[in-house]
Amino acid sequence: MKIEDFFNQQNVIELSFFNFENAITAAYFARENLEIVRVNDNFRKFFPVLGNVSNAYFPDVLTQLGVSVEQVEQFVRDINDKGWVLIPKVPINIDGNEKIFSLLSTRTRNDSFSYLNGVQGQFVDRTEEWALRREREELLEQKIRDRELIEEKTKQLENLATRLAKYLSPQIYQSIFSNEGKTIEKHARKNLTIFLSDIVKFTDLTDTLEPEKLAQIINSYLSEMSAIALESGGTIDKFIGDAVLVFFGDPESEGEREDALKCVEMSLRMKQRVKELKKHWKKLGVVNEISIRMGIATGYCTVGNFGSDLRLDYTVLGSPVNLAARLESMAEPNTILIDENTKNLIEEDVECKEFDSFIPKGFSRAIQVYKVNDFISSKHRTQRRKLSHTGERVEINVLDSSDIHAAMKELREIQEYLEEQFKENK
Repeated sequence: MKIEDFFNQQNVIELSFFNFENAITAAYFARENLEIVRVNDNFRKFFPVLGNVSNAYFPDVLTQLGVSVEQVEQFVRDINDKGWVLIPKVPINIDGNEKIFSLLSTRTRNDSFSYLNGVQGQFVDRTEEWALRREREELLEQKIRDRELIEEKTKQLENLATRLAKYLSPQIYQSIFSNEGKTIEKHARKNLTIFLSDIVKFTDLTDTLEPEKLAQIINSYLSEMSAIALESGGTIDKFIGDAVLVFFGDPESEGEREDALKCVEMSLRMKQRVKELKKHWKKLGVVNEISIRMGIATGYCTVGNFGSDLRLDYTVLGSPVNLAARLESMAEPNTILIDENTKNLIEEDVECKEFDSFIPKGFSRAIQVYKVNDFISSKHRTQRRKLSHTGERVEINVLDSSDIHAAMKELREIQEYLEEQFKENK
Protein backbone atom coordinates (compact mmCIF):
# COMPACT_ATOMS: atom_id res chain seq x y z
CA MET A 1 0.00 0.00 0.00
CA LYS A 2 1.29 3.45 -0.90
CA ILE A 3 1.63 5.94 1.94
CA GLU A 4 -0.59 8.32 -0.06
CA ASP A 5 -3.39 5.79 0.32
CA PHE A 6 -2.77 5.12 3.99
CA PHE A 7 -2.47 8.67 5.29
CA ASN A 8 -5.87 10.01 4.46
CA GLN A 9 -7.71 12.78 6.28
CA GLN A 10 -9.19 10.52 8.95
CA ASN A 11 -5.80 9.00 9.82
CA VAL A 12 -4.27 12.44 10.18
CA ILE A 13 -7.14 13.56 12.43
CA GLU A 14 -6.37 10.66 14.73
CA LEU A 15 -2.98 12.26 15.36
CA SER A 16 -3.91 14.19 18.50
CA PHE A 17 -2.30 15.33 21.69
CA PHE A 18 -2.95 11.91 23.13
CA ASN A 19 -0.22 10.37 20.87
CA PHE A 20 1.53 13.56 19.83
CA GLU A 21 4.74 13.01 21.75
CA ASN A 22 4.93 9.32 20.89
CA ALA A 23 4.69 9.89 17.15
CA ILE A 24 7.74 8.67 15.20
CA THR A 25 7.16 11.47 12.72
CA ALA A 26 7.88 15.18 12.94
CA ALA A 27 4.52 16.34 14.30
CA TYR A 28 3.20 19.85 14.80
CA PHE A 29 0.06 21.58 15.96
CA ALA A 30 -1.02 25.05 14.83
CA ARG A 31 -3.93 27.40 15.39
CA GLU A 32 -6.57 27.81 12.73
CA ASN A 33 -4.58 30.77 11.34
CA LEU A 34 -1.60 28.39 10.89
CA GLU A 35 0.40 29.85 13.76
CA ILE A 36 2.45 27.02 15.32
CA VAL A 37 1.53 26.20 18.90
CA ARG A 38 3.60 23.12 19.54
CA VAL A 39 5.95 20.60 17.91
CA ASN A 40 7.16 17.22 19.18
CA ASP A 41 10.75 16.19 19.87
CA ASN A 42 11.12 14.50 16.48
CA PHE A 43 10.23 17.76 14.76
CA ARG A 44 13.19 19.43 16.50
CA LYS A 45 15.47 16.44 15.69
CA PHE A 46 14.43 16.36 12.03
CA PHE A 47 14.86 20.10 11.51
CA PRO A 48 17.43 21.46 14.01
CA VAL A 49 18.07 24.45 11.75
CA LEU A 50 14.65 25.87 12.62
CA GLY A 51 15.28 26.37 16.32
CA ASN A 52 12.23 27.56 18.25
CA VAL A 53 9.23 27.71 15.90
CA SER A 54 6.57 28.53 18.48
CA ASN A 55 4.17 31.21 17.25
CA ALA A 56 5.77 31.02 13.79
CA TYR A 57 3.55 31.03 10.66
CA PHE A 58 3.72 27.48 9.32
CA PRO A 59 3.98 28.43 5.62
CA ASP A 60 6.97 30.62 6.57
CA VAL A 61 8.53 27.61 8.31
CA LEU A 62 8.10 25.62 5.10
CA THR A 63 9.84 28.38 3.17
CA GLN A 64 12.67 28.43 5.71
CA LEU A 65 13.10 24.68 5.17
CA GLY A 66 13.59 25.31 1.46
CA VAL A 67 10.22 23.93 0.35
CA SER A 68 9.37 25.19 -3.13
CA VAL A 69 7.06 28.12 -3.63
CA GLU A 70 4.64 25.90 -5.58
CA GLN A 71 4.35 23.39 -2.72
CA VAL A 72 3.94 26.14 -0.09
CA GLU A 73 1.13 27.63 -2.17
CA GLN A 74 -0.40 24.16 -2.58
CA PHE A 75 -0.34 23.67 1.21
CA VAL A 76 -2.13 26.96 1.90
CA ARG A 77 -4.67 26.39 -0.89
CA ASP A 78 -5.56 22.82 0.06
CA ILE A 79 -5.74 23.40 3.82
CA ASN A 80 -8.11 26.36 3.27
CA ASP A 81 -10.21 24.87 0.46
CA LYS A 82 -10.34 21.18 1.41
CA GLY A 83 -9.42 21.29 5.06
CA TRP A 84 -6.57 18.83 4.54
CA VAL A 85 -3.45 18.45 2.44
CA LEU A 86 -1.16 15.66 1.34
CA ILE A 87 2.08 16.39 -0.51
CA PRO A 88 3.73 13.00 -1.16
CA LYS A 89 7.21 14.24 -2.04
CA VAL A 90 8.79 17.23 -0.33
CA PRO A 91 12.57 17.44 -0.83
CA ILE A 92 14.37 19.18 2.08
CA ASN A 93 18.11 19.74 2.35
CA ILE A 94 19.45 18.92 5.80
CA ASP A 95 23.14 19.41 6.48
CA GLY A 96 23.98 19.06 2.82
CA ASN A 97 21.94 15.86 2.38
CA GLU A 98 18.64 15.78 0.56
CA LYS A 99 15.87 14.06 2.45
CA ILE A 100 12.47 13.22 1.07
CA PHE A 101 9.38 13.78 3.25
CA SER A 102 5.65 13.47 2.88
CA LEU A 103 3.70 16.35 4.43
CA LEU A 104 0.29 15.47 5.85
CA SER A 105 -1.92 18.05 7.57
CA THR A 106 -5.60 18.51 8.41
CA ARG A 107 -7.88 20.92 10.20
CA THR A 108 -9.38 19.48 13.38
CA ARG A 109 -12.43 20.57 15.32
CA ASN A 110 -13.86 19.08 18.48
CA ASP A 111 -16.70 20.81 20.36
CA SER A 112 -15.90 18.92 23.60
CA PHE A 113 -12.18 19.64 23.45
CA SER A 114 -11.78 23.09 22.00
CA TYR A 115 -8.01 23.00 22.55
CA LEU A 116 -7.83 20.45 19.74
CA ASN A 117 -9.29 22.90 17.24
CA GLY A 118 -6.71 24.06 14.73
CA VAL A 119 -4.33 22.40 12.24
CA GLN A 120 -2.24 19.39 13.05
CA GLY A 121 0.08 17.45 10.81
CA GLN A 122 3.36 15.65 10.41
CA PHE A 123 6.42 15.14 8.20
CA VAL A 124 7.02 11.47 7.34
CA ASP A 125 10.60 10.59 6.39
CA ARG A 126 10.38 8.63 3.15
CA THR A 127 13.99 9.04 2.00
CA GLU A 128 14.73 5.31 1.91
CA GLU A 129 11.41 4.52 0.28
CA TRP A 130 12.01 7.04 -2.49
CA ALA A 131 15.56 5.75 -2.92
CA LEU A 132 14.19 2.23 -3.40
CA ARG A 133 11.54 3.55 -5.74
CA ARG A 134 14.16 5.43 -7.75
CA GLU A 135 16.28 2.26 -7.84
CA ARG A 136 13.31 0.25 -9.12
CA GLU A 137 12.57 2.91 -11.72
CA GLU A 138 16.20 2.90 -12.82
CA LEU A 139 16.13 -0.90 -13.07
CA LEU A 140 12.93 -0.69 -15.09
CA GLU A 141 14.43 1.94 -17.35
CA GLN A 142 17.54 -0.23 -17.74
CA LYS A 143 15.36 -3.21 -18.65
CA ILE A 144 13.59 -1.08 -21.23
CA ARG A 145 16.94 0.08 -22.64
CA ASP A 146 18.20 -3.51 -22.63
CA ARG A 147 15.07 -4.69 -24.43
CA GLU A 148 15.40 -1.92 -27.00
CA LEU A 149 19.08 -2.83 -27.43
CA ILE A 150 18.19 -6.51 -27.86
CA GLU A 151 15.52 -5.59 -30.41
CA GLU A 152 18.03 -3.40 -32.25
CA LYS A 153 20.66 -6.15 -32.22
CA THR A 154 18.06 -8.67 -33.35
CA LYS A 155 17.16 -6.47 -36.31
CA GLN A 156 20.86 -6.06 -37.10
CA LEU A 157 21.31 -9.83 -36.99
CA GLU A 158 18.25 -10.32 -39.19
CA ASN A 159 19.61 -7.81 -41.69
CA LEU A 160 23.02 -9.49 -41.50
CA ALA A 161 21.44 -12.89 -42.07
CA THR A 162 19.52 -11.51 -45.05
CA ARG A 163 22.71 -10.09 -46.55
CA LEU A 164 24.60 -13.28 -45.72
CA ALA A 165 22.01 -15.31 -47.58
CA LYS A 166 23.31 -13.79 -50.81
CA TYR A 167 26.70 -15.35 -50.17
CA LEU A 168 25.43 -18.84 -49.38
CA SER A 169 23.45 -21.40 -51.28
CA PRO A 170 19.88 -21.53 -49.86
CA GLN A 171 20.37 -25.14 -48.78
CA ILE A 172 23.48 -24.26 -46.79
CA TYR A 173 21.89 -21.10 -45.40
CA GLN A 174 18.83 -22.97 -44.15
CA SER A 175 20.98 -25.70 -42.62
CA ILE A 176 22.94 -23.10 -40.66
CA PHE A 177 20.15 -20.75 -39.56
CA SER A 178 17.05 -22.92 -39.34
CA ASN A 179 16.17 -24.24 -35.89
CA GLU A 180 14.45 -27.17 -37.49
CA GLY A 181 17.07 -27.88 -40.09
CA LYS A 182 19.79 -30.47 -39.87
CA THR A 183 23.13 -29.42 -38.54
CA ILE A 184 25.77 -29.34 -41.23
CA GLU A 185 28.38 -31.99 -40.64
CA LYS A 186 31.85 -30.64 -40.27
CA HIS A 187 33.12 -33.05 -42.90
CA ALA A 188 31.47 -35.91 -44.74
CA ARG A 189 32.29 -38.34 -47.54
CA LYS A 190 29.50 -38.40 -50.11
CA ASN A 191 28.90 -39.42 -53.69
CA LEU A 192 28.22 -36.12 -55.45
CA THR A 193 27.67 -34.89 -58.98
CA ILE A 194 29.90 -31.88 -59.67
CA PHE A 195 29.16 -29.23 -62.30
CA LEU A 196 31.54 -26.55 -63.56
CA SER A 197 30.98 -24.01 -66.35
CA ASP A 198 32.58 -20.86 -67.70
CA ILE A 199 32.26 -18.41 -70.57
CA VAL A 200 34.37 -19.15 -73.66
CA LYS A 201 37.07 -16.48 -74.24
CA PHE A 202 35.95 -14.49 -71.22
CA THR A 203 39.30 -12.66 -71.11
CA ASP A 204 38.67 -11.21 -74.58
CA LEU A 205 35.32 -9.99 -73.34
CA THR A 206 36.85 -8.18 -70.36
CA ASP A 207 39.38 -6.44 -72.60
CA THR A 208 36.82 -5.08 -75.07
CA LEU A 209 33.94 -3.92 -72.86
CA GLU A 210 33.58 -0.97 -70.51
CA PRO A 211 33.51 -1.96 -66.81
CA GLU A 212 29.85 -0.95 -66.38
CA LYS A 213 28.66 -2.98 -69.37
CA LEU A 214 30.87 -5.91 -68.40
CA ALA A 215 29.34 -5.84 -64.91
CA GLN A 216 25.83 -5.83 -66.42
CA ILE A 217 26.60 -8.85 -68.57
CA ILE A 218 28.30 -10.86 -65.84
CA ASN A 219 25.64 -10.03 -63.25
CA SER A 220 22.79 -10.95 -65.60
CA TYR A 221 24.58 -14.15 -66.59
CA LEU A 222 25.32 -15.24 -63.01
CA SER A 223 21.82 -14.27 -61.85
CA GLU A 224 20.20 -16.38 -64.55
CA MET A 225 22.53 -19.33 -63.99
CA SER A 226 22.02 -19.14 -60.22
CA ALA A 227 18.25 -19.12 -60.60
CA ILE A 228 18.35 -22.21 -62.79
CA ALA A 229 20.77 -23.98 -60.42
CA LEU A 230 18.57 -23.33 -57.39
CA GLU A 231 15.37 -24.32 -59.21
CA SER A 232 17.08 -27.56 -60.20
CA GLY A 233 18.01 -28.34 -56.59
CA GLY A 234 21.73 -27.70 -56.91
CA THR A 235 23.98 -26.26 -54.22
CA ILE A 236 25.95 -23.30 -55.52
CA ASP A 237 29.48 -23.69 -54.21
CA LYS A 238 31.08 -20.53 -55.55
CA PHE A 239 31.62 -18.14 -58.43
CA ILE A 240 35.17 -17.90 -59.72
CA GLY A 241 35.06 -14.93 -62.05
CA ASP A 242 32.73 -16.15 -64.78
CA ALA A 243 32.98 -19.78 -63.66
CA VAL A 244 30.12 -21.41 -61.73
CA LEU A 245 30.65 -24.43 -59.44
CA VAL A 246 27.52 -26.35 -58.44
CA PHE A 247 27.14 -29.75 -56.79
CA PHE A 248 24.23 -32.14 -56.27
CA GLY A 249 23.81 -34.60 -53.40
CA ASP A 250 24.46 -32.33 -50.39
CA PRO A 251 23.00 -31.21 -48.06
CA GLU A 252 19.89 -32.83 -49.60
CA SER A 253 19.81 -35.79 -51.96
CA GLU A 254 17.13 -37.77 -53.78
CA GLY A 255 19.56 -40.52 -54.71
CA GLU A 256 22.65 -40.62 -56.91
CA ARG A 257 20.71 -41.16 -60.14
CA GLU A 258 18.26 -38.37 -59.48
CA ASP A 259 21.07 -36.00 -58.46
CA ALA A 260 22.89 -36.70 -61.74
CA LEU A 261 19.70 -36.23 -63.80
CA LYS A 262 18.99 -32.93 -62.07
CA CYS A 263 22.51 -31.76 -62.84
CA VAL A 264 22.21 -32.63 -66.55
CA GLU A 265 18.77 -31.03 -66.72
CA MET A 266 20.24 -27.88 -65.19
CA SER A 267 23.06 -27.85 -67.74
CA LEU A 268 20.67 -28.09 -70.67
CA ARG A 269 18.54 -25.28 -69.27
CA MET A 270 21.62 -23.09 -68.78
CA LYS A 271 22.71 -23.76 -72.34
CA GLN A 272 19.30 -22.72 -73.63
CA ARG A 273 19.11 -19.64 -71.44
CA VAL A 274 22.50 -18.36 -72.63
CA LYS A 275 21.23 -18.72 -76.18
CA GLU A 276 18.19 -16.58 -75.27
CA LEU A 277 20.39 -13.95 -73.58
CA LYS A 278 22.63 -13.36 -76.58
CA LYS A 279 20.21 -10.87 -78.13
CA HIS A 280 20.18 -8.82 -74.93
CA TRP A 281 23.97 -8.89 -74.59
CA LYS A 282 24.42 -7.80 -78.21
CA LYS A 283 22.60 -4.56 -77.33
CA LEU A 284 25.17 -3.97 -74.60
CA GLY A 285 27.99 -4.02 -77.12
CA VAL A 286 29.03 -7.67 -77.25
CA VAL A 287 30.35 -8.13 -80.78
CA ASN A 288 31.43 -11.76 -80.63
CA GLU A 289 28.90 -14.39 -79.69
CA ILE A 290 29.00 -15.48 -76.04
CA SER A 291 28.93 -19.20 -75.40
CA ILE A 292 29.59 -21.45 -72.43
CA ARG A 293 31.15 -24.84 -71.92
CA MET A 294 30.31 -27.26 -69.14
CA GLY A 295 31.83 -30.28 -67.45
CA ILE A 296 30.12 -32.80 -65.14
CA ALA A 297 31.71 -35.56 -63.06
CA THR A 298 30.30 -37.90 -60.40
CA GLY A 299 32.20 -39.55 -57.58
CA TYR A 300 33.01 -39.53 -53.88
CA CYS A 301 34.04 -36.16 -52.47
CA THR A 302 34.70 -34.70 -49.08
CA VAL A 303 32.18 -31.97 -48.33
CA GLY A 304 32.06 -29.65 -45.34
CA ASN A 305 33.64 -26.64 -43.70
CA PHE A 306 37.19 -25.84 -44.73
CA GLY A 307 39.27 -22.85 -43.77
CA SER A 308 40.62 -21.14 -40.68
CA ASP A 309 39.26 -19.92 -37.37
CA LEU A 310 38.69 -16.55 -39.02
CA ARG A 311 36.92 -17.70 -42.17
CA LEU A 312 35.27 -20.94 -43.24
CA ASP A 313 34.09 -22.06 -46.64
CA TYR A 314 31.52 -24.81 -47.11
CA THR A 315 32.81 -26.56 -50.22
CA VAL A 316 33.73 -29.87 -51.86
CA LEU A 317 37.15 -31.43 -52.32
CA GLY A 318 38.12 -34.47 -54.34
CA SER A 319 39.12 -35.84 -57.72
CA PRO A 320 35.58 -35.43 -59.20
CA VAL A 321 35.93 -31.66 -58.75
CA ASN A 322 39.25 -31.66 -60.60
CA LEU A 323 37.81 -33.95 -63.28
CA ALA A 324 34.80 -31.68 -63.83
CA ALA A 325 37.21 -28.78 -64.31
CA ARG A 326 39.23 -30.79 -66.89
CA LEU A 327 36.06 -31.77 -68.75
CA GLU A 328 34.90 -28.17 -68.82
CA SER A 329 38.22 -27.01 -70.27
CA MET A 330 38.04 -29.73 -72.97
CA ALA A 331 34.48 -28.92 -73.99
CA GLU A 332 33.71 -27.07 -77.19
CA PRO A 333 31.48 -23.96 -77.03
CA ASN A 334 27.90 -24.76 -76.01
CA THR A 335 28.90 -28.33 -75.20
CA ILE A 336 28.35 -30.46 -72.08
CA LEU A 337 30.93 -33.16 -71.33
CA ILE A 338 30.42 -35.81 -68.65
CA ASP A 339 32.45 -38.66 -67.22
CA GLU A 340 31.54 -42.35 -67.35
CA ASN A 341 30.14 -42.43 -63.81
CA THR A 342 27.61 -39.73 -64.69
CA LYS A 343 26.81 -41.40 -68.00
CA ASN A 344 26.03 -44.72 -66.28
CA LEU A 345 23.53 -42.97 -64.00
CA ILE A 346 21.63 -41.06 -66.69
CA GLU A 347 21.94 -43.11 -69.88
CA GLU A 348 18.37 -44.48 -69.64
CA ASP A 349 17.00 -40.96 -69.92
CA VAL A 350 19.69 -38.91 -71.65
CA GLU A 351 21.24 -39.36 -75.08
CA CYS A 352 25.02 -39.43 -74.71
CA LYS A 353 27.71 -39.78 -77.36
CA GLU A 354 31.30 -40.93 -76.93
CA PHE A 355 33.61 -37.95 -77.19
CA ASP A 356 37.15 -38.90 -76.21
CA SER A 357 39.28 -40.61 -73.60
CA PHE A 358 42.27 -39.27 -71.74
CA ILE A 359 44.30 -39.75 -68.58
CA PRO A 360 43.79 -36.71 -66.35
CA LYS A 361 46.58 -35.63 -64.04
CA GLY A 362 46.41 -37.63 -60.86
CA PHE A 363 44.51 -40.52 -62.45
CA SER A 364 46.06 -43.94 -63.10
CA ARG A 365 43.77 -44.92 -65.95
CA ALA A 366 42.11 -43.34 -68.95
CA ILE A 367 38.75 -41.63 -68.46
CA GLN A 368 36.08 -42.09 -71.09
CA VAL A 369 34.35 -38.81 -71.87
CA TYR A 370 30.82 -38.42 -73.23
CA LYS A 371 28.97 -35.54 -74.82
CA VAL A 372 25.40 -34.82 -73.68
CA ASN A 373 22.87 -34.24 -76.45
CA ASP A 374 19.41 -34.12 -74.82
CA PHE A 375 16.85 -36.18 -72.96
CA ILE A 376 15.71 -39.23 -74.87
CA SER A 377 12.07 -38.86 -73.94
CA SER A 378 10.03 -36.31 -72.09
CA LYS A 379 8.25 -39.28 -70.56
CA HIS A 380 11.16 -39.84 -68.21
CA ARG A 381 12.47 -36.34 -67.81
CA THR A 382 11.37 -32.91 -69.02
CA GLN A 383 12.91 -29.51 -68.59
CA ARG A 384 11.39 -27.31 -65.90
CA ARG A 385 10.20 -24.86 -68.54
CA LYS A 386 7.84 -27.57 -69.81
CA LEU A 387 6.91 -28.65 -66.31
CA SER A 388 5.16 -25.30 -65.96
CA HIS A 389 2.39 -26.93 -68.04
CA THR A 390 1.28 -28.74 -64.91
CA GLY A 391 -0.39 -25.51 -63.91
CA GLU A 392 1.35 -25.28 -60.57
CA ARG A 393 3.22 -22.12 -61.59
CA VAL A 394 4.48 -20.27 -64.65
CA GLU A 395 7.61 -18.13 -64.47
CA ILE A 396 8.65 -15.81 -67.30
CA ASN A 397 11.91 -13.83 -67.05
CA VAL A 398 11.97 -10.65 -69.15
CA LEU A 399 15.28 -8.83 -69.46
CA ASP A 400 14.16 -6.19 -71.94
CA SER A 401 11.24 -5.26 -74.15
CA SER A 402 12.41 -7.56 -76.93
CA ASP A 403 11.76 -10.55 -74.65
CA ILE A 404 8.08 -9.68 -74.20
CA HIS A 405 7.06 -11.15 -77.55
CA ALA A 406 8.90 -14.36 -76.75
CA ALA A 407 7.19 -14.51 -73.36
CA MET A 408 3.76 -13.96 -74.92
CA LYS A 409 4.48 -16.70 -77.47
CA GLU A 410 5.44 -19.14 -74.72
CA LEU A 411 2.29 -18.31 -72.75
CA ARG A 412 0.15 -18.96 -75.84
CA GLU A 413 1.89 -22.31 -76.29
CA ILE A 414 1.16 -23.19 -72.67
CA GLN A 415 -2.48 -22.16 -73.10
CA GLU A 416 -2.84 -24.32 -76.22
CA TYR A 417 -1.21 -27.23 -74.43
CA LEU A 418 -3.57 -26.96 -71.45
CA GLU A 419 -6.62 -26.67 -73.69
CA GLU A 420 -5.53 -29.80 -75.54
CA GLN A 421 -5.01 -31.67 -72.27
CA PHE A 422 -8.45 -30.58 -71.09
CA LYS A 423 -10.08 -31.94 -74.24
CA GLU A 424 -8.30 -35.28 -73.85
CA ASN A 425 -9.35 -35.65 -70.22
CA LYS A 426 -12.94 -34.54 -70.83
